[in-house]
Amino acid sequence: MQSNNPEAQQETRKLDNLLSEIKGCHICEKDLPLGPNPVLRVSSEAKILVAGQAPGTRVHETSIPFNDPSGDRLREWMGIDKSDFYDTRKVAIVPMGFCYPGKGRSGDLPPRKECKSHWHDRLFKLMPNIQLVLAIGQYAQNYHLKSHGYKNLTDTVKHWQEFLPRAIPLPHPSPRNNLWLAKNSWFEAEVLPTLKARVKALLK
Repeated sequence: MQSNNPEAQQETRKLDNLLSEIKGCHICEKDLPLGPNPVLRVSSEAKILVAGQAPGTRVHETSIPFNDPSGDRLREWMGIDKSDFYDTRKVAIVPMGFCYPGKGRSGDLPPRKECKSHWHDRLFKLMPNIQLVLAIGQYAQNYHLKSHGYKNLTDTVKHWQEFLPRAIPLPHPSPRNNLWLAKNSWFEAEVLPTLKARVKALLK
């Protein structure tokens, strides 16, 4: 539903224009093995931000974020279905890198730094209703949690309560992290109930 508030309408237009700029971005084109295809979903109304790493090949091909087993697990963690997850009035999805960065020795390469330096600050200024940030992985945590001071992802996630109510740091929901989840059973027992409750409260 579009707001009747002129200021809100103006901010929405600014966000739409910025999104068009991002969608047409070619800054990293020469360094992207599959070419540019920025994948993100935003609105000025969204209350929850899913801040991930960067698209994988399947997401690049479909232009649908978390359209894979990682997304299935993430939605299970959040306690919502696809209709809520992909409703930009409720959930924004903004990875640290908008395009697939390519393969490294042990998986996908890190998100391109150009997205953060050129787009992120401008983008989040136009999303004033975000009340919960799900910071997935170390790159999103470094940006959204700022100087949290913990030496690695596990330590950051262990101190998840320090970031409430604004944010919850999460490991990546990829099946590649099954071993981490098995070793850190406290995550599902302690973090997920709060995560589900926060999401449910914000989406009422």
